[in-house]
Amino acid sequence: MSQETPATDRPLTTALAEAAGTAGHAPSVHNSQPWHWTVLPDALELRVVRERHLSVMDPEGRLLFVSCGAALHHARVALAAEGWLPVVERLPDPAQPDLLARLTGLKHIGADPDAMHMVQCMQVRHTDRRPVSDEPIPTAALGEISQAATREGVNLQVLDDDQKIELASAAQKAAAVTAGSPELQEELAYWTSRSDTGTGLPPEVLPAEAPQTTVPGRDFGRPGSLPIGPGHDRAAVYGILWGTEDEPDSWLRAGEALSAAWLTATRLGVSLVPLSGVVEVEGTRYALRHMLSDLGFPFISMRLGLADPTHAGPPHTPRLEAAQTVDTSAVRDLGA
Repeated sequence: MSQETPATDRPLTTALAEAAGTAGHAPSVHNSQPWHWTVLPDALELRVVRERHLSVMDPEGRLLFVSCGAALHHARVALAAEGWLPVVERLPDPAQPDLLARLTGLKHIGADPDAMHMVQCMQVRHTDRRPVSDEPIPTAALGEISQAATREGVNLQVLDDDQKIELASAAQKAAAVTAGSPELQEELAYWTSRSDTGTGLPPEVLPAEAPQTTVPGRDFGRPGSLPIGPGHDRAAVYGILWGTEDEPDSWLRAGEALSAAWLTATRLGVSLVPLSGVVEVEGTRYALRHMLSDLGFPFISMRLGLADPTHAGPPHTPRLEAAQTVDTSAVRDLGA
């Protein structure tokens, strides 16, 4: 494909490189950012970085693929904001298991204003683990968030009151497993003590003490410095992202759905916090499947609510430089 089309005077390779860089804002488990992009003359390839895989907590790689799927969705949205529509090939080459996706066959169809707004949401999206306000989420907003996930081929089940209690019990059991495993504690300590490298979780985003929540959040093994303030998340809504298959392709799509739901929530002023602990432990993952009436497989659970407007949000987690996650060597000679 030509590097330019009559519809735009910006080279395609520039748009691809910028989309890959923008994808660095995507959420990832413990801010591990386990992705790497290769910019080609007419395509963008996404690969997983195994060195940033939390192999003790996530041995099968579910959350690894969910994280990369979130980055994939971010890149797709960034391209749409520039007017580019790609063909997405997921897991395109069995001989290259680290090649998770290829964006190719790009056509310029004109900038998407909604995608442009979503790119702005990428800049402000963050994880706020403090209790939410007592104001309930508008039903219409919850519907939009659910629809955003559904468009990515993944379902969002909103839990009723009884299921919330089941989720809380599962979260407590998962936390007990983590607390009793020196290997898990060591891995957790690693990712909460390396924020100066551009990855990991700094103290400023971790609660200084356990917040009062219906479903307990993760115990990071050490207190952070984020004041939690008063309140309880009684008005919070809990949900489970799930699909009918439990395969790498499904995990990747789950990440895309999580990104779509989270960006939509950000646009609507809704706080979203993923609760991955309950899917990390086999027994509690099955408990979540039971909540789905055994009709599907849980990818991740989440808490949704309206943040307390009287308290400033926590800072953003650090990010790797684009040069560390985006390889443009294949197009440098093209002047992009």
